[in-house]
Amino acid sequence: MKIQISDSIRYIGVDDLDLDLFESQYVVPEGMSYNSYLILDEKVAIMDTADARKGDEWHARLEEELQGRTPDYLVSHHMEPDHAALIARVAAEFPTLKIVLSAQAQKMLGQFFDADLTGRTMVVKEGDTLCLGRHTLSFIAAPMVHWPEVLMSYEETEKVLFAADGFGKFGALQNETDDWACEARRYYFNICGKYGVQVQNVLRKAATLDIRTICPLHGPVLSGDLTPYLKLYDTWSRYEPETDGVFVAYASIHGGTAQAALRLADMLRQKGIKVATSDLTRDDQAEAIEDAFRYPRLVVCASSYDAGVFPPMHDFLYHLQIKNYQRRRVGIVENGSWAPSAGKTMRAMLEQMKDITVVEPVVTLRSRMKEADVATLQTLADAMLAE
Repeated sequence: MKIQISDSIRYIGVDDLDLDLFESQYVVPEGMSYNSYLILDEKVAIMDTADARKGDEWHARLEEELQGRTPDYLVSHHMEPDHAALIARVAAEFPTLKIVLSAQAQKMLGQFFDADLTGRTMVVKEGDTLCLGRHTLSFIAAPMVHWPEVLMSYEETEKVLFAADGFGKFGALQNETDDWACEARRYYFNICGKYGVQVQNVLRKAATLDIRTICPLHGPVLSGDLTPYLKLYDTWSRYEPETDGVFVAYASIHGGTAQAALRLADMLRQKGIKVATSDLTRDDQAEAIEDAFRYPRLVVCASSYDAGVFPPMHDFLYHLQIKNYQRRRVGIVENGSWAPSAGKTMRAMLEQMKDITVVEPVVTLRSRMKEADVATLQTLADAMLAE
């Protein structure tokens, strides 16, 4: 797939259409892109490599664009194997090449590669520059977006930000659609969501630059009006809701809890509010995490299980906790045939999160929803929409 950035900056990334789980946990039905770039100037710089799964294809793209030239630098913005797996291969092929990376990334080299790379590295830090001729790279520290060693770089002449995992998204480029936000949102909250403060720090640095193009390590190259992308990243990293509405997430064993959750969702819709729902036993959990952050209100509905909560709900709340879920109003619906325990367990998990308001009443079902429960669900629906 040919992607044109400029005459001097070439795309040499590859698509992976056979990958089923990114990072062995996120479903990617549209595949994944491993983005890599090449800057051709008096000096030649490779900007990251790719996953070993696509090593030969990536190498062929590199050779095609080099047209016999010898690269001088390999800039490694991020040491995760889907971007850096081919460092040792490139270093062996080009003995004079220098690997440009952060000090923390340098320490990781020996963890990932057995090759002796002594004397082959150039450590850079925030504010350092690398002149390639007409093009100059200025380095930006981006620790914990989403690993501690991450760098970004800004090419001053063509005003290009090489953003590492920032502004990335799921999906192969050959399957790209116009709806960038959908899979970028799922990617952000599941990959970078814990690190909103660190993303804000980088956005403040980016605001001082004249950026015309963003080159991420996954997903499409972004150009033109960058305001929508920057605005979404600002909203997401501030943990602010993006869309007004309610997300109803439920985990039901025999269908009784699901029936109540869907009835509650209908009550909310009748009030004119947007409602999204997820069956946590079947739907993609990463999408559920995305929706929990997207909306200002969440209702969790779950069956009791082993004196706690049904595991799909426990997993969902655990993932919200480790992704730094905060500043939301949450309603609780529990179900229990003899000793309801889900509500207490869910509340305890929610109370470990920052600025979570548990909305009363907590609704307790006994096996199946009865007429009296409908009235209580209505009370909860009213309370969810109250200021």
